[in-house]
Amino acid sequence: MSHITGFKEFPRVLPPKVAPTERVRHYQEFIGMYSEAELNHQAARCMDCGIPFCHSGCPLGNIIPEFNDAVYQQDWQEAYRILASTNNFPEFTGRICPAPCESACVLSIHSQPVAIEEIEKHIIEIAFEKGFVQPTAPLLKTGRTVAVVGSGPAGLAAAAQLVKAGHSVTVFERDDRPGGLLRYGIPDFKLEKWVIDRRIELLEKDGVVFQCNTEVGKDISADELMNSFDAVVLAGGATIPRDLTIPGRDLHGIHFAMDYLNQQNKRVSQPDWAHDPILATDQDVVVIGGGDTGSDCVGTANRQGARSVRQFAMMMEPPTERTKHMPWPTYPLLLSTTSSHEEGCERHWGVNTKAFLGDMQGNLRALLVTDITWETDERGKRIKFEEIAGSEREIPAQLAFLAIGYLHPRHDGLLADLKVELDERGHVQATERDYRTNVDKVFVAGDARRGQSLVVWAISEGREAARQVDLFLTGKTALPSKDAVGMFA
Repeated sequence: MSHITGFKEFPRVLPPKVAPTERVRHYQEFIGMYSEAELNHQAARCMDCGIPFCHSGCPLGNIIPEFNDAVYQQDWQEAYRILASTNNFPEFTGRICPAPCESACVLSIHSQPVAIEEIEKHIIEIAFEKGFVQPTAPLLKTGRTVAVVGSGPAGLAAAAQLVKAGHSVTVFERDDRPGGLLRYGIPDFKLEKWVIDRRIELLEKDGVVFQCNTEVGKDISADELMNSFDAVVLAGGATIPRDLTIPGRDLHGIHFAMDYLNQQNKRVSQPDWAHDPILATDQDVVVIGGGDTGSDCVGTANRQGARSVRQFAMMMEPPTERTKHMPWPTYPLLLSTTSSHEEGCERHWGVNTKAFLGDMQGNLRALLVTDITWETDERGKRIKFEEIAGSEREIPAQLAFLAIGYLHPRHDGLLADLKVELDERGHVQATERDYRTNVDKVFVAGDARRGQSLVVWAISEGREAARQVDLFLTGKTALPSKDAVGMFA
């Protein structure tokens, strides 16, 4: 701990952002960087706690006080070494992670937490700038081959760790470019795609082979996959969206959120892309679902020039501070105003959509909604809701986006052909202990196993699954577990 009173002297400060009125004109990232002095101050706020709860708050087990100290000392190579020992992709988590580590920060008990997410981003960007980020695969190979199905954060993390262990890795991706959710699910204004391309290039230099435009189970059979590789990692995510089966669902103008976001991301990277465009220009837009995906739809609709944007959530408006049901250091469900909300959005809480209403041509014209109240148990958990009498009304809309989560991975095709067992929720059955399915040499990681979750959890799952694959293939492993961080940089 280099600056004992840093947390008393320096307030939490975040980097500057481009004004909302300006940033909605483009799809580039709009959050700036700290000055050298400000970065030093923010790192100095870390108290180097005797028991650093930020470790447990982070699914990766990042060694946060140590890299904060290295940043304060301006020892960038050491800061990068510490960070890279637990996190394969700080450039992703430093941009799009909700930072559960910050919720667990001891300083947040009585003040604002250390800006851990931003410090992570600065470490990795400085490391790239100084040339510290280089391929890490060993010259000696094991001769073992692994297929990773899916190139989202879980698949990329698994591939990165397995190639580091000396295995030959092929990643299969059904889309035209690697990245999965990172590339075609998260808007460019949150994560520009050159950031992904930079990392993919490094993985290719490490020897990872990316086979895109290839759907395993269709273009390559399950039998061919099993016969060609010594191990298989399923990392295809939970891609089946939750639907809203109410009257009028078949009207034109109602879309799953990911279909909308996927299309706009492709439009940014491929300007001539024009397949059945979903555009919010001059439309009244309603986003159903109060999470990050819904927020991404809000930001995208604003950039497309929507006439109005509303976001509905069935839950009641969350509190702004922890309650007795959200004790520190747990991750609290608090009111969050995202950058997309800052750009313009009417947010409605405790709203139930009962029907979609259409015009004579079969196009959406309005939503029929009611206000609701929730009955909760003694822990604050929602049990059931009741409609508020007399609150039924129509909300004009020509576009509605369903952003109400994902159910499970796609079952037909590869999963059915492999005959992997599923759990009661429809996810691939495997324990967090070994990530192995019921099928010999087939492992699973990420949302396909644990359900819809955070990018940081997907990276953690990919790393842990890779460790089990390495153990399966060689009988031993030097790849670290998140329970023993920092052993293998």
